[in-house]
Amino acid sequence: MKSGSRLERTFAEGKFAVTAEIFPPRTPSVRLLHKRAEQVRDYLTAANLTDNQSATVRIASMAASRIVLDAGVEPVMQITCRDRNRMAIQADVIGAAALGIKNILCVTGDHQKFGDHPAARNVYDLDSMNLIQMLKTMRDDGRFHNGDAIRNRSASPVVPPEIFIGAAANPFGSPRHFRPYRLAKKIAAGADFVQTQPVYDLVVFREWLQKAGDLGLIEKVHIMAGITPVKSVDALCYMRDHVPGMHIPEATIRRMTGAADPEREGFEMALEMICAVKDLCGVRGIHLMAIGWEKVVPLLIEAANIVPEPVAVHRGDRPDAEIAGKD
Repeated sequence: MKSGSRLERTFAEGKFAVTAEIFPPRTPSVRLLHKRAEQVRDYLTAANLTDNQSATVRIASMAASRIVLDAGVEPVMQITCRDRNRMAIQADVIGAAALGIKNILCVTGDHQKFGDHPAARNVYDLDSMNLIQMLKTMRDDGRFHNGDAIRNRSASPVVPPEIFIGAAANPFGSPRHFRPYRLAKKIAAGADFVQTQPVYDLVVFREWLQKAGDLGLIEKVHIMAGITPVKSVDALCYMRDHVPGMHIPEATIRRMTGAADPEREGFEMALEMICAVKDLCGVRGIHLMAIGWEKVVPLLIEAANIVPEPVAVHRGDRPDAEIAGKD
């Protein structure tokens, strides 16, 4: 085991994993985070705590991750490359490990021009591929990016962070024939699991999985299919027109347009997609991104009969070497 997280154990035991996003609030509201954690606690293997998603300022992912961990939900802490250089990111990684956070998802991050601070300077010292590789080096080799050992003094033991490393994958990006090879690069860099962009086109997703299988990738990484339920055709059109890399077939748009009850139709479409992808070879779980419709997450999980087995979530030891008497 690389981290001992519940998410890693679920995959190791051959069970189906279920994750969903919890959006940190824009105010220092612990109560709101606890409420969101309680809504999904019994339905998820782990929950993603996004890192200023859509380039909009929110509670820091590390702080939000620790708060939901204390509420009994295992976090997947997201790290974007947009806002930090390699020093700050490494500090966050060892800080997260000290707080008992074991899952980290590496993403490049939306450009700041799409968010609430378009005049901010981005960093992008690393891209997601470099970030994955840096975390793997920290975990497996016990070394920082500059080659120094992760320890306090020369005579001290090396104390690497225990991390289960995640990455994002987009089966629908252009050019499509390259997408399985990009997945291969992320696996080679050190990704243990991947969460995909929302799946609306099952044909394209199957083709991507087939090619990944032909390349021998599905035995090397745990793939979680992204699912985004929506309540209106406007939401679908917005994602199609404004979210980079998003692919939504016209048939999906037409189906939602003609629905007598769009919210019910959105639920049924998401449920159908969950049931379709969960039995595909290579899919080890689903990742729900119910943007603005978080209350639907438990309903979808119950309807699809994929509620994870009850497990007492380890609320996070703080493995500081000096406290543990190792230094």
